[in-house]
Amino acid sequence: MNFCSHCGQPVRFAIPEGDDRPRFLCEACGTIHYQNPRIVAGTLPVSGSRILLCRRAISPRKGYWTLPAGFMENAETTLEAAARETREEAGAEVRLHGLYTLINLPHIDQVYMIFLADLEGGFEAGPESLEVALFEEHEIPWDELAFPTIERTLRHFFADRPGGDYPLHVSDITPEDRERYFGSA
Repeated sequence: MNFCSHCGQPVRFAIPEGDDRPRFLCEACGTIHYQNPRIVAGTLPVSGSRILLCRRAISPRKGYWTLPAGFMENAETTLEAAARETREEAGAEVRLHGLYTLINLPHIDQVYMIFLADLEGGFEAGPESLEVALFEEHEIPWDELAFPTIERTLRHFFADRPGGDYPLHVSDITPEDRERYFGSA
């Protein structure tokens, strides 16, 4: 950030008085510009024994498979965001259940919130998806998943499914985890 979004004057990056971390500060109008993590909300849509996945039509990771998820918008709840993203990416309506995975990615300022959901009716690829398909566990394209958050969520689901108990899984993904997933390049 170079300029204040309130008054247009230059900003500096410093720790405001009484704070504990640097922020963008405007000395002209006194605004402190707080930057907070972005919420990614989505669903793990289930139809019988199959899971609905979307092949991404956009960067990053174009051509790779993911669960329907995306950035939460202002003025919506996490449940509304998850349902909206599922409609947008998979053309699907879902009946939402509880929060299933909450995954922190502090190195990229994101928090993933994936809700269990029952697929209700059909589906079709939205503008951000090349295709949408249902997969049995043995058909999951593990080497073609877009993000570590998606792999972690699916592995939890398939581990929990035999017992029929789906507790909330809270975890972090660090730069080291990401490097193991994508390599150092």
